[in-house]
Amino acid sequence: MSLSQTDVGVLLVNLGTPDAPSPKAVRRYLAEFLSDRRVVEIPALLWQPLLRGVILNTRPRKSAHAYGQVWTEAGSPLAAITAAQARALQARLGAAAKVGWAMRYGNPALGAELARLIEAGCARVLIAPLYPQYSGATTASAIDALGAALAKLRAQPAIRTLPPYYADPLHIAALAADIRRQIAALSFAPEVLLLSFHGMPERTQTLGDPYYRQCLETARLLGETLQSADLRIETSFQSRFGRAKWLEPATDAMLAAEARRGTQRLAIAAPGFSADCLETREELAIRGRDQFRAAGGSAFAALDCLNDGEAGMAMLESLIRRELAGWI
Repeated sequence: MSLSQTDVGVLLVNLGTPDAPSPKAVRRYLAEFLSDRRVVEIPALLWQPLLRGVILNTRPRKSAHAYGQVWTEAGSPLAAITAAQARALQARLGAAAKVGWAMRYGNPALGAELARLIEAGCARVLIAPLYPQYSGATTASAIDALGAALAKLRAQPAIRTLPPYYADPLHIAALAADIRRQIAALSFAPEVLLLSFHGMPERTQTLGDPYYRQCLETARLLGETLQSADLRIETSFQSRFGRAKWLEPATDAMLAAEARRGTQRLAIAAPGFSADCLETREELAIRGRDQFRAAGGSAFAALDCLNDGEAGMAMLESLIRRELAGWI
């Protein structure tokens, strides 16, 4: 078969989401997510009894309530936004490539969506994990799933993968432009902008995972771009889980500390997330607001991620076209 531009596929990959905001659906999702050895590095003989016997019998109901607070008519925010990003990217690329999207955990599954692109005639596929910063628990896990899917195929497509783009000038410029736009639209002028990244156990850093360093570099570059005498920029890490020591400072602790030290107006952004999800719309926008105000703060705003907005999509198109060089 002769190759043409339409033989090229792009698969956007994000973390995952339950199919519904119900304890049963959340339990199914968490069982898959928390059984990934990239995510929880405790030996399975010790971890699985705790996971099956305790966590999956207690956490799904609480998480389902949290999902219910942010669920939309189009489904979970992460799924709805990732689908919108895929549609927007398809419109930008036109006939040059077929664009799909998948989740590492839950639906649509990475293997199934890769098969869909192959069935559509794609002999060359770019896998694009939408994680600006690399982590074994995110990027590497997605590539593991890709490898498992490819292992089942006799006729495999040619594969490329999108590298982490945490310090890419395109990413920093898009973040800065979108944050400036959102801050300008607020009814108050923030004194502090808190950049909150998803947390990881501290031991991942000592074991060689570059995630922490890459988060700090994103924050440094973004801070330099946004520098303003009227806005102090801080960095923190959210979503602590379990008893292990996690990357610090913790976002919830920082919100309370800022309010106690007299900060009255605060905005929070999540430059490690490509799309809004439970961790941004519930943990930051709802619980974060309550934590800040309970400690004495007044005006609070959780800024949107890049999502499928103009700045984010222009950046994503440029990154994708760069990685497709020679294919389109």
